[in-house]
Amino acid sequence: MVGTEENGPAPRITSATIGKVLDLGISDPFNMGAAMAPAAVDTIEQHLRETGRDPSYYDLIVTGDLAKIGRSIALDLFKQKNLDIRSEQFQDCGLMVYDKSQPVQAGASGAGCSAIVLYGHLLNEMKKGRYQKILLVATGALLSPLSYQQGETIPCIAHACAIEYL
Repeated sequence: MVGTEENGPAPRITSATIGKVLDLGISDPFNMGAAMAPAAVDTIEQHLRETGRDPSYYDLIVTGDLAKIGRSIALDLFKQKNLDIRSEQFQDCGLMVYDKSQPVQAGASGAGCSAIVLYGHLLNEMKKGRYQKILLVATGALLSPLSYQQGETIPCIAHACAIEYL
């Protein structure tokens, strides 16, 4: 994915932000979007602060995978934090995997959605010129069948990677 100057323009990783583990007390493994959305928003906020960038710097800010519920929560959290991130600018890889007509309830796909959407779709869209700057925010949870059975809460984390077509 990392291009060289000799090869001409290519998608390049220009910065990354390592998130921190957040645990807001959610213990329902069937509501992973709600558990992971705060970590995604925190990492996006941290990335913008550290880089000195405005959300409008990016053509697309995409998470993986918050699904419908988590994406909605993230949009609400952006408003609470006065982050001007437009709904059409903020997408979710878990939702992008499926067609809207498929009966997948909240959507999402698990751990692989960020990779398949980035490598299978978004990089091609960058090469076509649709996007110049993307912030990919991969989300994750520290969850196991045992922790669920014990009723433990779900700590979550997100890391961000800025990809620019240069």
